[in-house]
Amino acid sequence: MIPYEEAFEIIMNNSRTLGKEQVNFRNSLNRVLAENVYSDMNMPPFNKSAMDGYACRKADLANPLEVIETIAAGVWPKKIVGENQCAKIMTGAPLPKGADTVIMVEYTENIDANHIIFTKKETKPNICITGEDIKSGDKLLRKGTLIKPKHIPVMATVGATDISVYKQPRVAVISTGDELVEPEETPGLSQIRNSNAWQIMAQTQSMGIPVQYLGISHDTLEETQGMFQQALHNADVVILSGAVSMGDYDYVPLALKESGFDIHFHGVATKPGKKTIFATNNKKWVVGVPGNPVSSFVQFELLIKPLLMGIMGSYYKPVFYRLPIALDYKRKNARRKSFEPVIINADGTVTPVAYHGSAHINALSYADGLMAVEIGQTQILKGELVDVRPI
Repeated sequence: MIPYEEAFEIIMNNSRTLGKEQVNFRNSLNRVLAENVYSDMNMPPFNKSAMDGYACRKADLANPLEVIETIAAGVWPKKIVGENQCAKIMTGAPLPKGADTVIMVEYTENIDANHIIFTKKETKPNICITGEDIKSGDKLLRKGTLIKPKHIPVMATVGATDISVYKQPRVAVISTGDELVEPEETPGLSQIRNSNAWQIMAQTQSMGIPVQYLGISHDTLEETQGMFQQALHNADVVILSGAVSMGDYDYVPLALKESGFDIHFHGVATKPGKKTIFATNNKKWVVGVPGNPVSSFVQFELLIKPLLMGIMGSYYKPVFYRLPIALDYKRKNARRKSFEPVIINADGTVTPVAYHGSAHINALSYADGLMAVEIGQTQILKGELVDVRPI
């Protein structure tokens, strides 16, 4: 077995992009930018009012002010504000020439139909200055950015409607095991329903990546090899669940070798999922995860997600929160780095959920994150800080 950190670096060092393509920014969510995005204009493009009020000269604030026009957002001012004059102005409307201040409508009183007076002694300018947010030519989004909802309005603002992104990998999923039946079926004696494939499919789809499910392979080398070759025909990344250990019916390692793949590791010092296997052949990637559902879920988060992100052009940096544990934690076997499901409490502490091992998939239903417990660490005392990866 190799440490998780080494496995992560092997995964990232073996990820390669698959080229670029143009997409409309409306369809770019969860894609990775293959170019920088620059602004084609100043924002704001003109001096504008930060609120509803009256645009005037600061020097005239103590005097009655004649209202000479009303300026709505989207309408260019027609008049110049002179001495003891003002223009009624709406939020976002262009500031008229001559004015250097906007007074809030709440701090004014009407003297008559055409005159107001400021009821305070002082005010801020309440003006948004040309280019104070963005200047023409500014780099707004960097190459390698994973596009999230917060980036969409930035591109819309500067007219970056057709953008270059890295291609997504085509992903195929195969489950292995004579004991498996699909969720619609009633398991017979010694059978269980196949949950791993649909879990892995959902995790892949949550990244915005299309994924194909090829079905269940029985525990024979011929069928494993056949479905594997079928997957390689249409997919860049193949994810296999089960048949990765060292048992009599675990054929994935042999199928990989016979297909000319280089196995970079087969065994990671993590709990769950120690028999995870990773192999490559040119621009084809294969990850095999153990058949227990918590193992497959955790290893997707730890290693498969970084691989897919790397192929899409982004160096994956997992998010960890450093939080205090709410109670004492102990374990006997500390030979592997453990990732334990935990609840994040309202007070910012974390509590391990009831967890019976890598087959206990329902434990994840109640978990907010995975708590990392390092190799050699047998206990964590209440109040000590732990690393928690949200899920």
